[in-house]
Formats: sequence, structure tokens, C-alpha cells
Amino acid sequence: ISVSTGGIFETVENEPINIEELAFKFAVTNINRNRTLMPNTTLTYDIQRINLFDSFEASRRACDQLALGVAALFGPSHSSSVSAVQSICNALEVPHIQTRWKHPTVDNKDAFYINLYPDYAAISRAVLDLVLYYNWKIVTVVYEDSTGLIRLQELIKAPSRYNIKIKIRQLPSGNKDARPLLKEMKKGKEFYVIFDCSHETAAEILKQILSMGMMTEYYHYFFTTLDLFALDLEPYRYSGVNMTGFRLLNVENPQVSSVIEKWSMERLQAPPKPETGLLDGMMTTEAALMYDAVYMVAVASQRASQMTVSSLQCHRHKPWRFGPRFMNLIKEARKSGFVFTQARWDGLTGRITFNKTDGLRKDFDLDIISLKEEGTEKAAGEVSNHLYKVWKKIGVWNSYSGLNMTDSNKGQSTNVTDSLANRTLIVTTILEDPYVMYKKSDKPLYGNDRFEGYCLDLLKELSNILGFIYEVKLVSDGKYGAQNDKGEWNGMVKELIDHKADLAVAPLTITYVREKVIDFSKPFMTLGISILYRKPNGTNPGVFSFLNPLSPDIWMYVLLACLGVSCVLFVIARFTPYEWYNPHPCNPDSDVVENNFTLLNSFWFGVGALMQQGSELMPKALSTRIVGGIWWFFTLIIISSYTANLAAFLTVERMESPIDSADDLAKQTKIEYGAVRDGSTMTFFKKSKISTYEKMWAFMSSRQQTALVKNNDEGIQRVLTTDYALLMESTSIEYVTQRNCNLTQIGGLIDSKGYGVGTPIGSPYRDKITIAILQLQEEGKLHMMKEKWWRGNGCPEEDSKEASALGVENIGGIFIVLAAGLVLSVFVAIGEFIYKSRKNSDIEQVSHPFPACLCFWEAEVCGCGGQEEVYLLKRCLSFNAIMEELGISLKHQKKLKKRSRTKGKSSFTSILTCHQRRTLRKETIA
Repeated sequence: ISVSTGGIFETVENEPINIEELAFKFAVTNINRNRTLMPNTTLTYDIQRINLFDSFEASRRACDQLALGVAALFGPSHSSSVSAVQSICNALEVPHIQTRWKHPTVDNKDAFYINLYPDYAAISRAVLDLVLYYNWKIVTVVYEDSTGLIRLQELIKAPSRYNIKIKIRQLPSGNKDARPLLKEMKKGKEFYVIFDCSHETAAEILKQILSMGMMTEYYHYFFTTLDLFALDLEPYRYSGVNMTGFRLLNVENPQVSSVIEKWSMERLQAPPKPETGLLDGMMTTEAALMYDAVYMVAVASQRASQMTVSSLQCHRHKPWRFGPRFMNLIKEARKSGFVFTQARWDGLTGRITFNKTDGLRKDFDLDIISLKEEGTEKAAGEVSNHLYKVWKKIGVWNSYSGLNMTDSNKGQSTNVTDSLANRTLIVTTILEDPYVMYKKSDKPLYGNDRFEGYCLDLLKELSNILGFIYEVKLVSDGKYGAQNDKGEWNGMVKELIDHKADLAVAPLTITYVREKVIDFSKPFMTLGISILYRKPNGTNPGVFSFLNPLSPDIWMYVLLACLGVSCVLFVIARFTPYEWYNPHPCNPDSDVVENNFTLLNSFWFGVGALMQQGSELMPKALSTRIVGGIWWFFTLIIISSYTANLAAFLTVERMESPIDSADDLAKQTKIEYGAVRDGSTMTFFKKSKISTYEKMWAFMSSRQQTALVKNNDEGIQRVLTTDYALLMESTSIEYVTQRNCNLTQIGGLIDSKGYGVGTPIGSPYRDKITIAILQLQEEGKLHMMKEKWWRGNGCPEEDSKEASALGVENIGGIFIVLAAGLVLSVFVAIGEFIYKSRKNSDIEQVSHPFPACLCFWEAEVCGCGGQEEVYLLKRCLSFNAIMEELGISLKHQKKLKKRSRTKGKSSFTSILTCHQRRTLRKETIA
């Protein structure tokens, strides 16, 4: 039985035969040779060729083939011709099979039309799923013609549902020079690009991408064409570029590989083509779909054993009576099984099922393939293994289950940098002790040998773990990286953004604004901002330091309290009757009473209690005792507190600093302060919303020429030479203070942050460097490196563990007070003497300012008749007598005392002859 089929294919002058026509012939020939599949049926074909976009010619040739009697029509490819042929086949109920993408119409309900090309909406969802999987936030879509925008509708609608920014560009029409477009993309730092174009155009674009220097590991190109595997990517294999695409062919199936190998052998016998960037002899998806289409018709023909093909006339509109049945057999070909050597076979392009409504292919699998360096993918057959060795399958997308990435590549957006071995990375850094320093040597040094420091040791350890080679370069402008008012960056951050460097290994602080434009590894060192200032000079306590335990206010309050208590005691003692007593207890009827608590005695009582010495005055009344007891309690607390605090103030030299924290800096303007210009510390104060730090930034910004310094070295010199405080990282302060004992850290940490290794955003190196840093941290090597570079000679201990002996400079003031007290007492005695002399001279109307004698009344008591009488005797002492009395030798003291015991006689009777004794008289002491 012979079953005829028809094919209408478009051709272009001076161009080789259409690949669909070759695949059509190859499929018919190959299937006819398989007598197991079709033991009683043979396929024949009629091929018609037309020009591109000639729908009239396509209709005429289709009518000619239907008149000959064909069971199915294949082709043409372009939309205008397809629509013409499709309407004819639908009217005559002849199956029309399409293998290229066609924009479906809204009301497409042709029951006799099927298309093996995957549904465009499903492919668009697959692209969107991959964009979301890779977490791309900014994507550039480059399309070849307007149909590309239709095919990517799901992706173009993504910004309204997801946080994705899409930039759409179109390839230049006419010429194939896309370098101006690529230049704009490079300048705009567009690293994630989706190309919707044919694989022939893709091959040309890749050549131009290479010439533009955009074939690096920072770029990720995704091609929507299903023939990406047909490109010759050997020149780009080791460039590090990330390239991903779809593949519909099921190359892992041995039967598929066998067919592909036969196709390749026949194609390789053809004359070689000019350099196009395509692999010779590769079976494209278009050819594979045509093969599957012919195969489906062959299976349906074998099942329709009683089917007859009749001649049909276009103008009669009489349909083929076996058309509906044959169409159902084609759609159910998979259900019956593609039997190939007694095994079920889904086809070269995998599982094939159609939507009954529009005839589109809905359920299919897409392999996610990515460019790789080493051929780890195993394909059946030597030829196919050679052709597909540059690709690695990293996942599968299904129209129902969605994206399923393999576990070994989950979470990775690249697979070409699984190993950093033997890669040369450009490392940008900045001179900063002890992170990066010039190595001191008598011989000239070159390359990486010029530098040493903590960061160089860190680089060496990372290189040993990951196996990469590095080249260290100093940042051109000598800055870390800050953003100006225009949004432009400088320093190491700019070099990473511009991809002039692969890594930034330096004391580069991880900040929010930097994280938006570059990537950071996990921090290799944690720190915070602190204040570097001159170490204050030690101050001696001073000779009057014994007053320091209590503030001047307390001393004043104690003195006032003493005076106040004395006054209160005097008043209460005068008021209470229990403090008055009879000075002559032998005479109970005496009206004379006395009170010990005069104003001076009350003050003496308070002073004695305060000095913890007491006095002979003792209160008798309950009220005065209460006053005394409360005063004693008060003096107990004051003296105890004073004594407890005295030792520290006498033995410790206080290191008095004018500032103790950032708040102290913000409250004053005498001490100037600032930070390194365009550094993270400056950015911290600039962006801070805390009032204290806002105030500090206002001060620094108002004095930018003097407050902000170019680097840490300049700031340290200013701290040493002027009244200046430098705000810098605590680790740098720790390093500096270990080597300069005149500097110290003031206060604690203002914030908490970390140093990390910077990489360009989306860099494939970041995660691997992070893992290596964590490994170094667990092994303790980061701590050992810090100890190596931070440990200095050390400064002497500021505080002695043993208490030092007190010297004159500590308690010399006590001796001064003692001497002052003695001198004061002498002057008071002289004053008393002068006062009394003047008083007596006034009484006796003596005109001499300094009397020759001092007279006073002496009371003598005589008992007469059982009664005591008091007599007053006037005694006078001359200056000569006083001096003579003071000069008497100690050996005459006993004799003088014995003479003084004579009743009624004074000790001075024999020497006081200045005046005659007055007549005895009786007086009462008031």
C-alpha cells in the first residue's frame, strides 16, 4: 500500500535547499527502510517549492497536490503562506501539519491543523521561570523582529507582578552589525541579556560579543532559540561567559541518538559551508520536528489499513471522507505507541500531545542546557557525544510541572566557574597599614611581591584553597568608594562596577549603599567606628589633694552645717532649763546659775565632734543630746566617706581627657574632629538619622577642608600635632595604638560592621570566596593573621598593680594647714593680749597704748563663822614679771607650786607689786 504525502517548502535564490525539505526526504527514506514499523505500507511524497511570502503560489501548489491525492500536507513555513494552505486543507478536511512557530489567531479552531512546534506561551513561561530562578532584577530583552515580542509576552508582563526591570532593545534590521547596540549595553552595564533570534543570527551576535570584550564571566546570555546547541561554541568555551538555552531534542535516548547520527553522517558528506559559526551536520530542532511529523503520519497510515486517498478539487469543496478519521489517528499516534525495535519511543523531540481545540503542542519537556568547560554530559553515539560535549544539562522545564533544576546546580546561576583553578583575577586594593603595605627590601620588587600585609596573606590563603592566580593593583584614585550627589561612584567600588577588577581585597566596609551596586562576601573581620585621640598626660594630685575626696560644694555644706548646728545647739541650750546649773552647789539658795553652751562653746562642741576628738562639754538636756547625737551621726558618715575615698585620690594619677565619647565631641567645638574623605565612616555620619551623629556630620561638612582627611596617615599626623580627633575603624585604631603610645582610643564603638571581599554584582566568585573565608575562620587562620600583623612592641602598663608610697606632693598640704594653724594661733594670742590690755587701760584711763602691767581681779574665798565670804583682790602683772615668770627654770616649778598652795595667797604675790592690794570686800558673782 502506497500513501502519498505532499510538501510545500520555500526557497531563496542562490541558497542551499531548505532544511525542512531535507528533513522531509530523510524521514520518508528512513521510515520506509524500517519494515518493522511499516511492513505493508510505503510512503511517497510530492514536493513543491515556492518563493517566500507568496501565498497565491502556495495556494495553487496546494491545490495541485490535493488533486494528485495526498493524505497530508507539510509546510510551508511563513505565516502568510501557512494561512492560505491551512484554509484549503480545513475546507477539504485534509490534515495540515506545521513544524515552525506560527502566531495563532484568536479564533483558530481549524480541526485539521496541528503544529509540532511548542506553544509560544509555554516557552515564554519557561523563560520567566528561569529569570525568577536566577533572581535577575534587571533584564535586557533583545529581539530580532516583532514576533519576538509576541513570543515573550509572559516575560514582558513580569514587571507588573514581580520586582523585575526589563529593558527592551531591537537588533538592527538589514545589516547584521550589532556592535553599536552591544556598546550601549556594555556602557549601561547590562549583564543579563535574553536574545530572541534565530540560531544563525545568534552565531553572528556571539562573534561580535567576543570582539566587544563582553564574553566574560560577569555576563549571562540566554537564547530562546531551540537550536542553540547547533552553534559552534568552542571559541567561547573557556571565556568564562555564562550561556544558557533550551533544547527540545531528547539526545539521551539511544534511538534518538541513532537517528541523529545517521542524519549527521549524511550531512557531513555535503560540501563544507563557509564560516558561519554553526556546526556542520548538526540536526536542528526544525529538522527533528519534521522527522517526528512524518513519523506520526506513517504510524497513522499503518493503522488505517483500509484508508484510500482520493483526488480532491479545490473548486468543488468536496472533502475527503477519510479525513476526520485519519486526523484522529495522527493525534492519537502517541497513544498507540511509536514502536521502534519493540520499545516505546516518544519521538526525537520527546513527548508529543496536541490540544484538541487549536492543534497546538501543549505538553512537552525542555532541557535547560548551559555552556561548560569540561564534557561531562554523556550522549549515546560517538558523533552526538562530539557534537554535544560543550553543553551540560542543568535542569528540565515541563509545561505542567514547571522548572526542575538538578540538585548539583541548584541555586547557582552559572556552571562555568565551578572551579577557579588557574584563573587569573585582577585584585584592586588600597595602601592601608597593616592591611596592604609596601614591602621593605634592598632589592627592587615587582608584581605582587611589592606588597605585604594582612590582605596579602588573606589573598594567599584564598588562592591556596580555590586555586586561582591573582594580580594585585592599587586603586587609581586612592579611595575606598563613595557615591557623590550625582549618583556616581569612585574608588575601588567604581573599579568593580566597571569590571576593571574581579576582587577588592582591602579594609572595605560592607554597607547598604555599596551592597546595591557590588556584591560582598561574608565579613572576614568585624569592627566598629571609634575615636582616635592623643593620650592625656598624667596629672599629680597636688599638695591640697586631701580636699579632692569631697567636692567644694560638700566642703561648704559641711562648714555651713557645723555653724548651723552650733547655733541651734546654743539656742536650745539657752531655752531648755536643764542646761542651766548652780555654780555653787554648797549654796542651794543661790540665785546665780550658769550655762556651759555659750555661742563659742557650742561651735567648739561641733568642731570637736566633726574632728572626732570630742570636748569637755557634754549636753545634759534630752533636746541638746538629740542635737548632739544627730550631729555625731552626720559626722560619722561624712568622715567615713571621706576616709574611704581619700586613698584613691592621693595615690592615683588621674588621666583626665577632655572627651570621653562621641557625645562629648558633639557638644563642643574646640576640638576639631573628622574622618577619611569618601570612606565608609564619612558615609555613616552622612546617612545617619541619629541626632548626635547628624550634629557631628553638620560640623564636619561645614569644615570639609580641615575636618576631612585624605587617608588615615594624614589623620593620625593631625591627631599627634594638633587638637584633632579622628573617627576611624576600631581595628585600625588598635593597630595604631599598639605602635604609638601617645595615641589612645576614646570611648566604645559607635556602630558595628564588617570588612568583606568585594566583587562585581552577580559575580560567580562571591559564594566560593565566602565558603573559603568561613573555612579560614573555622581553622583559626584569620585570628592568627590578625595577631601576626596587629601585635606591636606594646606600651607600658598605665596602672601599677602595687600602691605607691605617699610623698610630699600627695599630702604636703596637711603640713601647710598645720603650719598655718600654728601661725594663726600665735597671732590670735597676740590679738587677745592687745585686746585685753586696751580694755584695762580704758578702765584705768591709762594713756599708754601698751600698758606696763596687766591687772585683773582674783577671787578668794574665806570661811567666817560657818559662812563663806568671797573677796576680790586686784592683781597686776607687768611685762617684766611676765617674761621673768616664763623664764623660770623647770627645777623651781615644784617650789612655786608649793608656795602657791598658801591659803589666801596668790602664786604671783611676791613678784606683783605694781599696785597696792585693795581692801577686802564681799561681792556676789553675777
